[in-house]
Amino acid sequence: MNWWKIVGGVLGGAVLLAAGLLIGHFAIPKNTEPIWAKEVSRDVDEEFIQEFMKEVDNKRIEDNLRRLTLKPHVATTAADEELVQVILSHWRDTNHGLDDAQEVRYDVLLSFPDEKIPNNVRVVNPEGSVTFTSRRAESEITQDQKDPDILQPFLAFAPNGTAKGKLVYANEGKVSDFQHLSEKINLTGTIAIVRYGGTGRVNKAINAAQYGVIGVIIYTDPKDINDGKSDPNQTYPYSWYMPPSGVERGSFKENFGDQLTPYYPAKNFTYRIKESEIKGLSPIPAQPIGFEDAKTLICNLQGPPAIDTWQGSLGCTYNLGPGFQPSSEFSSSDVEVNVYNKRTIKSSANVMGIIHGSVEPDRYVMYGNHRDSWVHGAIDPSSGTAVMMEITRVLGTKLKQGKWRPRRSIVFGSWGAEEFGLVGSTEFAEEYYSKLKDRTVAYINVDISVFANASLRAQGTAPAQGVIFTASKQVKTPQGTTVYENWKSKYNRTSPQYGLIPQIGTLGSGSDYAPFLHYLGITCMDIAYTYDRGVTSARIYPAYHTAFDTFDYASKFIDPGFTSHQMVGRTAGNVLLRLSDSLILPLGVRDYVETLEDYYNKAEQNFQANLNSKNISLAPLKSAVERYKKACETLEETIKNLKEMQEAPLKIRMINDQLMLLERAFINHLAFPDKLYYSHVIWASRSSGVATFPGLADTYLQATASNSQHDWDMVHHQLTVAIYAVESAASTLELVTKI
Repeated sequence: MNWWKIVGGVLGGAVLLAAGLLIGHFAIPKNTEPIWAKEVSRDVDEEFIQEFMKEVDNKRIEDNLRRLTLKPHVATTAADEELVQVILSHWRDTNHGLDDAQEVRYDVLLSFPDEKIPNNVRVVNPEGSVTFTSRRAESEITQDQKDPDILQPFLAFAPNGTAKGKLVYANEGKVSDFQHLSEKINLTGTIAIVRYGGTGRVNKAINAAQYGVIGVIIYTDPKDINDGKSDPNQTYPYSWYMPPSGVERGSFKENFGDQLTPYYPAKNFTYRIKESEIKGLSPIPAQPIGFEDAKTLICNLQGPPAIDTWQGSLGCTYNLGPGFQPSSEFSSSDVEVNVYNKRTIKSSANVMGIIHGSVEPDRYVMYGNHRDSWVHGAIDPSSGTAVMMEITRVLGTKLKQGKWRPRRSIVFGSWGAEEFGLVGSTEFAEEYYSKLKDRTVAYINVDISVFANASLRAQGTAPAQGVIFTASKQVKTPQGTTVYENWKSKYNRTSPQYGLIPQIGTLGSGSDYAPFLHYLGITCMDIAYTYDRGVTSARIYPAYHTAFDTFDYASKFIDPGFTSHQMVGRTAGNVLLRLSDSLILPLGVRDYVETLEDYYNKAEQNFQANLNSKNISLAPLKSAVERYKKACETLEETIKNLKEMQEAPLKIRMINDQLMLLERAFINHLAFPDKLYYSHVIWASRSSGVATFPGLADTYLQATASNSQHDWDMVHHQLTVAIYAVESAASTLELVTKI
């Protein structure tokens, strides 16, 4: 059964009915008001929002999480399929279910370790004897780590092969790290051990290969994840810190989505490229290990000591290599990286649920979270799934009782195979590209709902800022303050327009919002609770992607009592209701002004002199930003007058379309031909350290390095892309009748 056909049929009929009702409205004498008119003009119900938040139950979230984490549930495994049925059953429940819930499946390329031949890192002496082998599994601290279904540590999509050579230490594996190292050591034929952090996983290997390295070992340093603590008595189960045997798994590729069907859904009718044609994979073998094993390797390295910023917390001086100290038991030995991963096409399911809108059923507010994990996944992703299930329970109950139905349709997504590179969400965005880009108001992502229990952490595009602030002001913390005030006290910035406000982070490509933002141009946000940076400098919560990310860990060290989960549910649910029920969409177009003005100022400060010498002017960009600002002011005045005059619903619909489509104006599918899916001119990935329009910044960096006419032409081209995007955004906000 195709759930979009169900939605389409219902929505089509509802839209025709609404249109007829609206037309009929103007033929009715003004002294009468038919029943439908009240429904069409209804606004968000503040009392209902308060009732919703009151009913979000932390104990039910705890129960959800306990159920979701009984087994490791890697994508497409039997345990993952069991959770598909759990969520389907939850969304089809007769007492609290949604209007409809369906599976949407895709046949996607995934990567798994060989069950019989484990990946490993070994030290091999000149006689060929193996004197060290990395752990096959993490320590069995609780019963959870004894589960036979736990996959051994690996990097999905890392290529098979054996690489053998002298070991070098390359810090975080950034280009600058290998450049620095290559000035001291001939890296050809070496094996590099690198820390997590600084750059993406696969980029460490791609960078290494460019300098002649033939294999990579990745580990998590206690300095980066444990606030320097490495003693077993200081780590889980005695604290939240990663045990010495903990290994961070992960996807090892640059591009998200199914690798064989870029830009098309991975269906049985879809053409698939050859595996040899896949872009963005590592060219050399790579394997993750725990810092216990990393200490054995790093603390025996010879060579000059690494600079201070490269030193970690393994209790020894980090030398660069190559090779081991003469006094070491590994003297003259090589390091060998053995990878036996297997790639296979598997059927992966998204679970989709919908609540039909009563007035604008053809407008979708989307809320999503991925389901699959690397092991038990209590925090990533099940903390988010547990919250989503509670939100749908509360809303589903109201729906079944006939007490509520949203103005716009709400679509929930439990995405499959996210850990392999945002696969389920990307395939869905591809399959329903036309429908989603034309009809989706916003996408709310709650992946890891609770990293820690200190403060809200929200990321999003500029239009989402205001509605997140409004929602967070209405949610109380256990200490009695609001989530907003607590957040502002820990993470804040000074806005030229608003003064001191909480800091909203930017969105990259780390979770399922990526295809909706970068490919479709939908207003997106990600909501979670996070750390107090005055207490910890951990790169991420320490059990991330390890066998220790369990219900026991979450309930003891991340959020005892589950009140932070509850606050996330209340905040995200509040945002969801405002977006689905407000008469005029609560999307703040003016909030992009700060971003655009800041981008222009950074470009002027950093690029102006050189651009002038090449007869390239920033003046049209400045004019475009000024035009956008004026368009915002005019539209805001129009909205204010609409509220005061209670204008006709069709005029409100027109304004809402302008608000909804603003983000789309920044999409240019031709802007970055070398970057799959990245089409957002403001938020595409950027290599340059200058925080301005990414295409302009990166081409300027290249042009100043080469000084070739071609590269300066590319700078001019990207400046045109930026100007065109800002002009398009301004045009979107201007009167529809204006050309």
